Amino acid sequence: MPYFAQLYNFACWLIGDRVAAEDLVQETMLKALRGFSSYQQGTNFRAWIYRILRNTFLTSQTGLKATASLDSEDDALPEPATLETPESILLVRHEQSAIRSALESLPIDFREVILLSDVEEMSYQEISQALGVPMGTVMSRLSRARKAMRGLLTAASEGVKR
Repeated sequence: MPYFAQLYNFACWLIGDRVAAEDLVQETMLKALRGFSSYQQGTNFRAWIYRILRNTFLTSQTGLKATASLDSEDDALPEPATLETPESILLVRHEQSAIRSALESLPIDFREVILLSDVEEMSYQEISQALGVPMGTVMSRLSRARKAMRGLLTAASEGVKR
């Protein structure tokens, strides 16, 4: 199944619940298979399948709640790849926690462009196709989202220093 892992990762970030993310990806794959005749050969398949996932998310109860309230449950952070010292582990966990909190506090429009651009490494054009918005909107949202992330991370680091 093409892009399954990437779709699941994106769904986890959108929903914040692994079981619901699995359901969302399953429903996305089912819709993609049913509607495969609408896929136009020669166009970007990745953008097409991400758009199905996003639309499915937004039309679900979970998606409707996420656009109204961006609160989500905290998942356990993954363990660092290398275990150097207790201090370095603590710093890595704190940094991951700060990034996760900042990302989760962003509005869904900002969160999805950051995830698609910086995590999934999609081009502006692919993001534009996946979200169904003009490329200029993608660039504008990404710029504002990154600025908001910087502000949130700066505020979080200043709070730690105090």
